[in-house]
Amino acid sequence: MSKPWTSVMPDEQFQRMHDILAAPSPVGLEGAMTYGVLKPMLESFMPSEWKIHQFRSNAGIVVDTAPDQTDALTVMFIGHADKIRLQVRSIGEDGKIWVNSDSFLPQTLIGHEVVIFSESSDDPGTYRQFKGATIEALGAIHFADAATRNGDKGIKATQLYLETHVHGKDRKKQIEDLGIRPGDSVLLHRPIKRGFFPDTFYGAYLDNGLGCFVAEELARLVAASPLKNIRCLFAFAAWEEIGRFGSRVFAGELKPDVIIAADVNHDYDAAPGIGDRRIYPLAMGKGFTLSVGAIASEYLNTRITKAANAAGIPVQRSLSGRDTGTDAMAGVFAATDAAATSIGFPIRNMHTISESAHTHDVLAAIHGLHAFLQEADADALSSEDFRNQHPRLDEATFVQTERISLEAADDQKEN
Repeated sequence: MSKPWTSVMPDEQFQRMHDILAAPSPVGLEGAMTYGVLKPMLESFMPSEWKIHQFRSNAGIVVDTAPDQTDALTVMFIGHADKIRLQVRSIGEDGKIWVNSDSFLPQTLIGHEVVIFSESSDDPGTYRQFKGATIEALGAIHFADAATRNGDKGIKATQLYLETHVHGKDRKKQIEDLGIRPGDSVLLHRPIKRGFFPDTFYGAYLDNGLGCFVAEELARLVAASPLKNIRCLFAFAAWEEIGRFGSRVFAGELKPDVIIAADVNHDYDAAPGIGDRRIYPLAMGKGFTLSVGAIASEYLNTRITKAANAAGIPVQRSLSGRDTGTDAMAGVFAATDAAATSIGFPIRNMHTISESAHTHDVLAAIHGLHAFLQEADADALSSEDFRNQHPRLDEATFVQTERISLEAADDQKEN
């Protein structure tokens, strides 16, 4: 079983999480996280028999604990390395750099510092970074119309631009002379910090550096206590934010028997203004989440839940409808027969610069998955078990509910 665990994350481990989340890895340019941070980190503790798979189409990587044991039950854990990124749309005559909002609400971006990553036109393949610009839209409240000023109307994505503080003549040319051009990637600049209350943290891009951190820390635990009967694939995918395309390549190439995606979830309990939606009350600080519904394997969920319960690790059930919204769908998209599910951690302010989470939930995910692996290994779980253990609702136990008539209730009162 897993070693005893705690919700308190040591500084050394927090620093690893910080470094993974801070890597500049916008969609399509994930190499800073996968090759720059994760690969050296993984190689520092990997046994010599492990292998790292690399790919032609993207900068995702997969760590393989038993590349020669393809007949063993193969379990793939996926975090995605790509970050939501803004892109330069155009440069105005006044020097404004107009950008899109991608998957951010435009009004959440105003005033935040960014980093612009630009490929050199003189030396293609060489990238520069520019810091100090902020995202703006109106210039000042004084220039907004009455509806925007009082909150009746919001900011449109087409209003967003980068304030670079350029001045003087030929401001557009001054920007263009820097080599900045349409298509350049722009990332929010706020590395994670410890939060206001104990064991919390906040910053940009918890989605989904946290999933990569969980996969990396789980690999660290497996390296320290090797498995005998299970082959693990620790995957760090590209292109999730534009359609979960990178994980499809992984599943299609490596054919895992089991896929477990690690991605952020919502703290619905603390979400403002949604009480009337009757959403299940996932809450930050109450453990990791486990998807139920969509393509989630009930047998896999049962094994994870039982292992976590036995280790004293809290699990919250998370409802999925037709789609998990995570890389758990990779096997289906790649037409690979894999039992799959999605685990996560409730966070607040998703897709903003101030996403926040609790170390308890992240550590619960790491150790809950490790407990599952240890039990599965001890039981020599095989792909045949997944073929033969589908739940049978026709065998469900019938429960007779007791009904008390009004007359019987009256008799009870009299007696």
